Amino acid sequence: MLEFSGSVATMGVNLVRILYIDIDTLRPDHLGCYGYHRNTSPTIDWIASEGVRFERCHVSDAPCLPSRTALVTGRFGIHTGVVAHHGRAADPIPIGAKRQFSITSGFEPWFTMLQRAGFYTVSISPFPQRHAAWWFVGGLREWINTGKNGVERADEVNAFAVEWLKRNAERDNWFLHVNYWDPHTPYRTPEEYGNPFEDDPPPDWLTEEILRQHWEGIGMRSAQDCWSWWAAPPSSRMPSSISNLDDWKRWIDGYDTGIKYADDHVRQLLDILDEKGVLDETVIIVSSDHGENQGELNFYGDHFTSDFITTRVPLIVRFHGITDAQKGRVDRALHYQFDFAATLLELLGVKVPDRWDAKSFADAFREGREQGRQFLVCSQMAYTCQRGVMFENWVLIRTYHPQLSDLPDIMLFDIVNDPHELNNMVNERPEIVERGLALLQQWHDEMMSTAIEPIDPLLIVLREGGPFDARTQWQRYCERLRETGRERYIPMIEARFKK
Repeated sequence: MLEFSGSVATMGVNLVRILYIDIDTLRPDHLGCYGYHRNTSPTIDWIASEGVRFERCHVSDAPCLPSRTALVTGRFGIHTGVVAHHGRAADPIPIGAKRQFSITSGFEPWFTMLQRAGFYTVSISPFPQRHAAWWFVGGLREWINTGKNGVERADEVNAFAVEWLKRNAERDNWFLHVNYWDPHTPYRTPEEYGNPFEDDPPPDWLTEEILRQHWEGIGMRSAQDCWSWWAAPPSSRMPSSISNLDDWKRWIDGYDTGIKYADDHVRQLLDILDEKGVLDETVIIVSSDHGENQGELNFYGDHFTSDFITTRVPLIVRFHGITDAQKGRVDRALHYQFDFAATLLELLGVKVPDRWDAKSFADAFREGREQGRQFLVCSQMAYTCQRGVMFENWVLIRTYHPQLSDLPDIMLFDIVNDPHELNNMVNERPEIVERGLALLQQWHDEMMSTAIEPIDPLLIVLREGGPFDARTQWQRYCERLRETGRERYIPMIEARFKK
């Protein structure tokens, strides 16, 4: 029998249960509540109608490993050292001489702080094993490994989550993190589920002209190389490459079907809470670890950038006692995802650890007003080396290593009028470029002044030779370019990697 003990001392909120739904690789604009034209997310849309939807929420560090590390530590990757999936920058920087016997004061992870708030903390996810991210389990009372290393379907996750809720939903003071993976490649929704979007057109921003340009371009996960050069497509839901708009529709259908399949299984969890009579007493949070480029910057079905698309995540919160009077509110301020982790702690009456970079906006959230950041800096070091600065309606992207692509050093996009990042405005708006670069330098100087070690982990990745997949596959990719008549790019690739 599990022991649930402790009291939850909140700021006037009778809070006893929290369900955190973490859907891997879920970009917000493919959800109905964020304006998508397809019915991918009826359950999540209902949660949004009952709570608050955050329009401009970004992870500080993408993709999977850096993102969830930042969430549970409350700290930027430049401070934890975890900015990549491989090499030295995939493990945390040691705290050093101030490291204490157990959890070091000021560095406490999120789940530990939730324990201090009186919660029994549980995660149902393969993530710690998939990425050897054992620090993720710090502060958990239970970790249930779903056992398939990130390729499990939602029904396989719910085999554990449903049973846990049936046994424990009526107990007080639990926090349950449930991690679904269905929108992540390979698209593997069971064939018998069919295609809910067979008669629905895909997003119309991608045209034949744009696709032709992408086809002649280069890069891992570019239109011609999105899957076929790497491995045979594991599913009929995935074409081997995207050579025409029919391939594009099939690809997007596979992604959206994964979202719908996950959404169906979120509904199963809510149904159990309803049957047990505790749905209205349960805080529900829906988010993701990163978005997913689906053609933006010529990346298909992956998360290789620090742009608006990869770093933006949904954040939807139904919080009884707070959002009851805010149903359907949209918060359009700039937020890091981990800022809500800090906000939740403050709402529970727990002080945010001193060494966290996350900042609470609890008072604003309770009062139904917006209080965000002036700008955000979002990093990507796993597949490219980039930092993106989000400010006003702009994203400026600084590329330090483009992997096997031909991305320029600096890009600037108006994400309000050009959300799919088709028009690089570097030459048209030099004054905005200057502002973005200044904000990036301001952030970098502040981060390094408070770092444990005086080295930017970006430099570690560059000194290792660049992103792991690119530095280990570049010769094979050059062969691919020869086979497909794109030899003109080979000297550029060789210049990056030949020593």
